[in-house]
Amino acid sequence: MIFSRWRKILAPVLLSVLLLVTACGGGPKDSRFTGAQQQQGPAVVRESEKGGSFNKYFPAAGGGYERVYTQEKKGAAIAKLKKGGKDVAELSITDTVNEPTARDKFKQSTQRIGGYPSATQGSTMTSILVADRFQVKVRSLDPSFSPSDREAWLQKFNLSGIASLK
Repeated sequence: MIFSRWRKILAPVLLSVLLLVTACGGGPKDSRFTGAQQQQGPAVVRESEKGGSFNKYFPAAGGGYERVYTQEKKGAAIAKLKKGGKDVAELSITDTVNEPTARDKFKQSTQRIGGYPSATQGSTMTSILVADRFQVKVRSLDPSFSPSDREAWLQKFNLSGIASLK
């Protein structure tokens, strides 16, 4: 009877110790993602512009359009453009210092908007590269927002202000 009671107590205690030791054993220091993280580098570099500093360069609302900021983080700021309460476009400024390959699509560009190289991505996005560093994009969220609308809104950004951030 005494042995049975000790067994009921000892078994859970030993199981708990075993789980604690194996869980805290350290395991391998490198995960399967370590190599990818080392190749890609940090997600946001220290020199990246603060997202909040981009807000003053966005086009003002007006003409039936409302601008609503949706995201602001180091290296990027995003706003939705609404008309009649409906999301029609997304406006963004990103610092390509975080993702230098984002500049590649502009290298062979022969088109310019506001004096800066432009690129069309798919059928819904138009972007420009300001000062060889800042990507300014307008993405259609509604079919009524045309490529010419995207180009017009790109030109409404304070592009010289963005260029001065460099």
